[in-house]
Amino acid sequence: MTGEHMRIGEVAERTELSLRTIRHYEETGLVIPSARSQGGFRLYTEADVARLMVVRRMKPLGFTLEQMRELLAATDRLDAGAGSLEPEEREALLACVRGYEREAGAQVERLRVQLARAEEFAETLRGRLPGPDDGK
Repeated sequence: MTGEHMRIGEVAERTELSLRTIRHYEETGLVIPSARSQGGFRLYTEADVARLMVVRRMKPLGFTLEQMRELLAATDRLDAGAGSLEPEEREALLACVRGYEREAGAQVERLRVQLARAEEFAETLRGRLPGPDDGK
């Protein structure tokens, strides 16, 4: 095995995803190992890790597997056909990516509000507890 390929355990460690999750993403077609070792072990490249990181980042924002698949297909097509895409196709793919970027930004804002409310709640609870010098 060369330094170009990683086994699933190393990929799991780098992406902070479980082996089970990586296998699930493989079964659903989101990430396919670039190769297999002679012993049948899954082998991944840096590009595979980058795909998994996209999926990992989309998941907590509530994107579905189908949405992840659509975004990955659009970015794959943009990367593969950089100079050979027709202008209409390129614009359609960029519009797809822009749509996901907008949705991600909106979800981040919703999470910021949710976090601020959670922090306010925790502070309220702390204010109801006796301090260290209050006896108990």
